[in-house]
Amino acid sequence: MSKRYFGTDGIRGEVGSSPITPDFMLKLGWACGRVFARYNGNSGHKTVIIGKDTRVSGYMFESALEAGLVAAGVDVKLLGPMPTPAVALMTRTQNAVAGIVISASHNPFYDNGIKFFSADGAKLPDDIELAIEAELEEELVVVPSREIGKVLRVVDAAGRYIEYCKSTVPESFSLRGLKIAVDCAHGATYHIAPSVLSELGAEVVTLGVQPDGFNINEGVGSTDTAALSRLVVEQGADLGIAYDGDGDRVLFVDRDGELVDGDELLYIIALHRLAKGRAEAGVVGTLMTNLGLELALREAGLELARAKVGDRYVKELMEQRGWNLGGESSGHIICADHTTTGDGIVASLQVLVALREAGGDLSSALGGMAKCPQTMINVPVAGKVDLAAYPAVTEAVQSVEQTLGNRGRVLLRPSGTEPLVRVMVEGQDGEEVAGLCADLAQRVQAALN
Repeated sequence: MSKRYFGTDGIRGEVGSSPITPDFMLKLGWACGRVFARYNGNSGHKTVIIGKDTRVSGYMFESALEAGLVAAGVDVKLLGPMPTPAVALMTRTQNAVAGIVISASHNPFYDNGIKFFSADGAKLPDDIELAIEAELEEELVVVPSREIGKVLRVVDAAGRYIEYCKSTVPESFSLRGLKIAVDCAHGATYHIAPSVLSELGAEVVTLGVQPDGFNINEGVGSTDTAALSRLVVEQGADLGIAYDGDGDRVLFVDRDGELVDGDELLYIIALHRLAKGRAEAGVVGTLMTNLGLELALREAGLELARAKVGDRYVKELMEQRGWNLGGESSGHIICADHTTTGDGIVASLQVLVALREAGGDLSSALGGMAKCPQTMINVPVAGKVDLAAYPAVTEAVQSVEQTLGNRGRVLLRPSGTEPLVRVMVEGQDGEEVAGLCADLAQRVQAALN
């Protein structure tokens, strides 16, 4: 069955437009309460954790979800602004049946969405998402008054997560002598990441730590690292770390302000684990992962397996292969020996451990990897599209593939979170790749629109 509301990573859209409205969120909370209670036994009150990022609309949707959940007879624990991976962690440690995150991740403040975690801190499987959608079609019926859920605010959630992050590095690990610029995107890590780094001994310079409900991801964070690059150079920092609005992505910049993306961070972590004798046979990437990472890992004796785009698919393939490391170019990095989902802070600490133990900087750590030029252009579309239904699109792709031969690859992918088709071309010649991608994007836009 196809899903009406759930996309690649929960439900997301513009605030005030269906389904991102208070009435829908009330019904969604109720539907989730019904399903989570049913899938986790029927005796006693169940608990659901709710966290959010710093968007102003988070207050509204938190209240609506809370009302729906308690109406279904489920207790609620509110974390307030917390990174998405912290909600996954707290769902497990608080013995909750599910976790809910109110966030639109790297999107602007006027968007919002809902992400879900199961009791074990993993993204929901398709059957539970379909069950929730089925409940949404039913009439909302409040449980008897004696069965209505209660609400508790967890006041020490930030402190618990800070201590957890620090526990993922060796006990003797220290960042003393290192100057780090950290950009929290005015998002959910603003009161977490600087504390983690400074408590581990680093001198921390901050950016994007003054959320006002409207400035999340605005000119800051992992989707716009220009300000962080300038700060690193101006402050003479050793490196910079950028998180996205909900803290499940991370990118770095080196001492010269040059961007280090998720593929390169995966390489650093993988090679460190290999040197320590802790690497499995390979790393999971996605269809968008740079060919340069695949070649560099192969040279080191490691395999790259490609999943569909989306951290849930990365995690699924990691589990199938029995591997602990996977991620995306965007900075979603999963270290499964520490977390159940992408965790920007934990991943950044793994990179810092690798750098400190190797005694080098980002540039030297990337000496064995050369990225292939890759260009991606987003083509706006009116809604969901089936690319296979457009012969002109197929013809355009085949034309570019014939031009590239075995020197590159082409990928077209409808976004799972935005009304876009992502057009990507990768090859050995950057100028050729950029030109082919621009031409292909124009042809795709003409065919679709």
